[in-house]
Amino acid sequence: MKTARKRSGRGETARWADLSEEDLLELPLKNLKVRLDGTWLADCLRDVNAELKARGIALKVHGWLSDEWFSPTETPGVAFPFYLAHPRLKRLERKMMLEVEGGTRRECMQLLRHEAGHVVEYSFALHKRKRFQRLFGRAGERYPDHYRADPNSKSYVQHLRRWYAQCHPDEDFAETFAVWLTPRSGWKKRYAEWPRALEKLEYIDELMAELSGEKPVPQKRFEVDPVSKLKGTLGEHYAAKRKRYAIDAPHVFDRELRKMFREDARKMSAPHASSIIRKNRGKIIRTVAKRTGEFPLALDAAIDDMITRCKALKLRSARSEQTVRAEITAMLSSKAIHTHYSTTRRHWFAV
Repeated sequence: MKTARKRSGRGETARWADLSEEDLLELPLKNLKVRLDGTWLADCLRDVNAELKARGIALKVHGWLSDEWFSPTETPGVAFPFYLAHPRLKRLERKMMLEVEGGTRRECMQLLRHEAGHVVEYSFALHKRKRFQRLFGRAGERYPDHYRADPNSKSYVQHLRRWYAQCHPDEDFAETFAVWLTPRSGWKKRYAEWPRALEKLEYIDELMAELSGEKPVPQKRFEVDPVSKLKGTLGEHYAAKRKRYAIDAPHVFDRELRKMFREDARKMSAPHASSIIRKNRGKIIRTVAKRTGEFPLALDAAIDDMITRCKALKLRSARSEQTVRAEITAMLSSKAIHTHYSTTRRHWFAV
């Protein structure tokens, strides 16, 4: 009599990996059967734990796959987004969101050090300390759905994009901790002229030395919202995610576009401005996102609006694509930093 073998899930993964995008989006997340063990993500987690150990922090962070990056307060662990566990899912993420957050080893390590900051904060109950509250604020403050960032502020470190330290006291601590933990970050020199941010870094430096070798508050190790228990489909997941990070870009580009593409009857044979922008949209979005930290999906909506307005205004350009791309990039960068595609609203980011 043959003994039934335990299925590893690899066969199931192989089946969905070759599905069309339409069919893949119909698949429930729990049916992906992806795991953290044995992937490059597990290697990154191991390296962050080694960094913590090298600093004398007696804490080992565990990890699992879920639908996004997060670290619960009730267990010393970090959830990785499922799409990082398989190349096919990474391609789908890029198609749907125009970026893959944490998709490179460098970005993954940045995010892990940030999440490790959350784990350290709650594993040692640092948020209850008076000096913590004086420097970072009260951790019990309600998280906002969106936050307004001041790109010129020198009260916060800059680690992740979108000036993320400014959205909540917990994120301020996690970002500051990540800068402190990063090997060869040179934070003393980098933030020498940023008194408030430097004070926070020096506090963490002193606090971690004080906690060296100390055992954290006992916590159970378990997984919160693991991908194996998520019932929604990939299509439903991305519909909600795109709604969260996209914006409605009103028609505020007409004046700039008219100035950039001046009417000239002698150049009616010149290429349509809309065609030039469409051809270069990928490069423009990537450059502006890198410069400003804006979500690529929001920039994509703005580019759509530009193309629509260029068509409506029948704009053309005889100049080189490189010149047009540089001007569109500069204009969109300026608007992304100072406005939310409106002349009256300040810039906001989704948390």
